[in-house]
Amino acid sequence: MEHWDLRTLEVEPRQPRILHSARGEARSILVALAAGEGLPDHQVHERAYVVVIAGEIDVAGAVGGPGLAAMFEPAERHAVRALTDARLLLVLAPWPGEGHPGARDD
Repeated sequence: MEHWDLRTLEVEPRQPRILHSARGEARSILVALAAGEGLPDHQVHERAYVVVIAGEIDVAGAVGGPGLAAMFEPAERHAVRALTDARLLLVLAPWPGEGHPGARDD
C-alpha cells in the first residue's frame, strides 16, 4: 500500500507532483494553485477526476472547497481556477488514454 497526506505533502504552484503512475491504469497528481491561477480551458485523453483537498476553486462553473469532486469524460473541455490558494488531487484514467502520445507502443 502507498499512502499520502494530501493536506501536508510538499507541492509548489506550477510544479505538479506525480504521486503514482501505472501504465494501463491511472496517474494521480497533486496540484497546488495560487489564488487567481488556474488550468486554462483544455482537454485530456483520459477521464479526469478533480478533487479539492484545500482552498476554493471554480471548475467548469462549479464552485467549491474541500470535498468538491468533479469528473470529466475523455476529451471533454474544462478549466479550473483557484479562488483562494488551493490544493487538488487530479486522477487521469486509464493512463495514458487513447490518442495520448505516450500510449504508443513503438
